[in-house]
Amino acid sequence: MKQQQIDITSSAHSPGKIIWKLAWPVMLEQILIMMVQYVDTAMVGAIGPNATAAVALTSSTNRLMNGINGGAAVGFSVPIGNFIGAKLYDKARDVVRQSVIAIFIIGAVLTGIMLAVAPHLPHWLGGDPEICADATSYISIVCLAYIASTSIQICSSILRCTGDTATPLVFNVSTNLINMVLNFLLIYAPRDISVLGVTFHMWGAGLGVSGAAIATAIANVVSGVMLLRAMFLKKFPCNISTRDKFRFDKAIWADMVRVGTPVTFDRVCVSLGQILMTAMVTSLGTASLAAHSLGITAESITYMPGFGFSAAATTLVAQSLGAGRKDLAKRFSNICIIGCVIMMSALGVVLFFFGGNIISLFTPSAEVVALGAAALKVEALAQPFFALANSIAGSFRGARKTKWLFLFGLLGMWLVRLPVCFIMTRYTTLGLTGAWIGMAGDLTVRGLVSLIVYRTGHWLEVPMNIAYVKPKEGGGE
Repeated sequence: MKQQQIDITSSAHSPGKIIWKLAWPVMLEQILIMMVQYVDTAMVGAIGPNATAAVALTSSTNRLMNGINGGAAVGFSVPIGNFIGAKLYDKARDVVRQSVIAIFIIGAVLTGIMLAVAPHLPHWLGGDPEICADATSYISIVCLAYIASTSIQICSSILRCTGDTATPLVFNVSTNLINMVLNFLLIYAPRDISVLGVTFHMWGAGLGVSGAAIATAIANVVSGVMLLRAMFLKKFPCNISTRDKFRFDKAIWADMVRVGTPVTFDRVCVSLGQILMTAMVTSLGTASLAAHSLGITAESITYMPGFGFSAAATTLVAQSLGAGRKDLAKRFSNICIIGCVIMMSALGVVLFFFGGNIISLFTPSAEVVALGAAALKVEALAQPFFALANSIAGSFRGARKTKWLFLFGLLGMWLVRLPVCFIMTRYTTLGLTGAWIGMAGDLTVRGLVSLIVYRTGHWLEVPMNIAYVKPKEGGGE
């Protein structure tokens, strides 16, 4: 699809319309991906609670790897947004070339690390012996597609920072549908299926958890290749060519490290905390672990506005500041925050009253449903604050204030969530609900601290000494 570029400095487009044009494809992408993930989870859950728990045991580790990729994605995409705002397209192309190099380097390193630790990881996390074999198999297979996973995150982020949120929508949703179809074929053994009264024999590989892992890996490869290819298409505003010289550029990598490293530290810090939290929940038993995993899946319905408005804020703030328009950056940011809070709060209400119904779609276990529903009621109360943290984080990323995000994550995860979770699971009878009280406390603190810092206005003071962007004069507030 042809991407239409929007001049963000033009009075012909209202800030609200520009934000919505960027945000809705991201929201729709997350809705469709969420639906596919729900089906994916239900397919694994149909094997039994042990299968669900095996996948859940490694999910935090996958988020850790994604966090590392996410830092690189922000580190490359934000400068590209700055360049586009300053109309320095050749400089943007230089960054795109370096991002392609990074995809293969980072992906290969992550694959090697995970292959080395995969046999030991489930035991380190305290998994029950009956689920450790499946957990090891799952992570060992999924990590083989880490180069593709790196491509997905970096290329999607770059496309969004150019203003193209539609292409990641099409590619990511298509490949998630492929994942679902492959799950259907690879997880289950051959069986008879009835459709509209007609019974036919359905082929199946019967690979169980390993089949789910293979399906995920294949889908990631398809998506990663398609998104990488998009960098070379003429319709891409910063397109590159296979004939280009892909030489290592120290200055671009230094800037990427400067912007992206705090994001990586933040996500690694949070992911390590989630791994520790998973270990605490694991000590409560397989039912609690399964409920924890399904609760997180159900909670993801509230992320949709967060992803959309955060992505829009990052793109528009980065381009506005690249153009020297602090006033425009602030206006875009304020609208994103208000929209995000309204929508995530409304979805929190849905989560509070219907969380149990959502979880029941994925498991027949009444115990798992009851545990998950109680935890979700606690989490739902923190959604307005989570919305603040999400939307403000998008603005801070666009303004290159990524160090602040690391500090907020450190505060919320390690000084609130984990201590509360430890106390609640060790010294009270609240079990999983107690663990999620810690999670809700983390999100609440992070949102409030983000708002306090945001209101100071210091995030708009961006030193544009990034070797290439020279803001226009007179673009202050």
